[in-house]
Amino acid sequence: MKLPFSYYQNPDVLFLAKDLLGKVLFTDIDGKITAGIIVETEAYFGIHDKASHAYAGKRTDRTEIMYAQGGISYVYLCYGIHHLFNVVTSVENEPHAVLIRAVEPLLGQEIMELRRNMPSTKAIISSGPGSAAKALGIDRSFNKKELTREEIWIEDHNIRYNSDDIVATPRVGVAYAQEDAFLPWRFFVKGNKYVSKPNKI
Repeated sequence: MKLPFSYYQNPDVLFLAKDLLGKVLFTDIDGKITAGIIVETEAYFGIHDKASHAYAGKRTDRTEIMYAQGGISYVYLCYGIHHLFNVVTSVENEPHAVLIRAVEPLLGQEIMELRRNMPSTKAIISSGPGSAAKALGIDRSFNKKELTREEIWIEDHNIRYNSDDIVATPRVGVAYAQEDAFLPWRFFVKGNKYVSKPNKI
């Protein structure tokens, strides 16, 4: 059920951003396993995407991991507060990535509640990329991890959504990306309460 490396090396990051909806993201931290169904993602289209950290071939210590082969984690700190978890996709030197923006708690809810200091019935426990990462215990120590090992991985539980169940809108917080800010590359499951705001078309 664990997604293989070959899955992530698909060069079509838009396909993967949609296909990851319904997949289940796991973490195992000191034997404490938590998992959530991915219900919201954003695609970042490498060097051609003005919203991407790798736009125009930019390579820094932080972004170098984006140039690895697909199936590696890219975790960075946003605004000095929130850790954001991204799945590096495509082949080596093609720095595509999918940001996981929200998950629906599935396993280890009591652990998530302690991490977030709130009940798992509250949507904000894992709604938005910073909250999703915190609920799953993801921080900078998860950067550059292979997604086929035992610390962090994604499984296919045969949860499928048809095109009518998936909403595509512009990405959040990328106004700096000029015309690319309007690309409808944020995808979420229609009607799922764990999707971050705005959760309508």
